[in-house]
Amino acid sequence: MDIIKIGKFLKELRKEKGWTQEMLGEKIGVTNKTVSRWETGTYMPPVECLALLSDLYGVSINEIVAGQRLNENEFSDAAEENLSGALRLTECTYRQTEKRLTLVMIASTLIAMLLLILIPIRQIGFVRSLLLIVLILALAFLCNTLNIVALVQNKEKYGGKDS
Repeated sequence: MDIIKIGKFLKELRKEKGWTQEMLGEKIGVTNKTVSRWETGTYMPPVECLALLSDLYGVSINEIVAGQRLNENEFSDAAEENLSGALRLTECTYRQTEKRLTLVMIASTLIAMLLLILIPIRQIGFVRSLLLIVLILALAFLCNTLNIVALVQNKEKYGGKDS
């Protein structure tokens, strides 16, 4: 899947209609900057926007993802290739998100451990030290719990893939 090619095709389709990026954005509920990012290949439009673009431009989603108009012979070949590309992109996104969330959990745990080591118990008193320790542990617990929830949601979003 070539998102630069897709972007050029989207730009070509928009210009054929005589629309500005702002006009297209208003029709589908996004900003002109978002349309620009799609057309430059910075981002791929989400699935729900692909359906809207397909209807507005009178082309299939398969043609949009192929980055060109397709004849009948090319259509089924492109569909297979586009589906494979979309699955690879989804898998890559899933793995990247999983890695980032895991790194945040590790970092928050290490920071909490470092703070616990650095607490000057004798200088600030036992009660204050105890309260500080409880606060640090609570924050680390909260941070890691939120990351675990995000990991589970990421797994559900991308079809429950396992490492």
